[in-house]
Amino acid sequence: MITISLHGAEFFAFHGFYPEEQKLGCKFIVDVDVSFTPPGDIKADKISNTVDYERVYTITEEQMKRTTKLIETVAQSIADEIKRQFSFADTIRVSIKKMNPPLKGKVAYSNIVITV
Repeated sequence: MITISLHGAEFFAFHGFYPEEQKLGCKFIVDVDVSFTPPGDIKADKISNTVDYERVYTITEEQMKRTTKLIETVAQSIADEIKRQFSFADTIRVSIKKMNPPLKGKVAYSNIVITV
């Protein structure tokens, strides 16, 4: 089993339940871990035998551009697309932190984690 990870990917996006959140936007931090059994011999040194983290970044970037009310929805979309492109992925974990969420008090971030 191999795990590739992207941690700390920063995006400015417009996710939020309230209309003002979707207008003003917010900074988000995304972490993605993909565990898999290589579909071929990893010693063959072919990118087709691994999960290409550049493609994982691109998937994440594309999904973060699509405004949704819930960051859970975005995380699930990221995981679904990774699984679609890398069918040999065994476990996909997506964490999205919403930095400085608009609450009454000071909060560094809210966070959701989806594991599929």
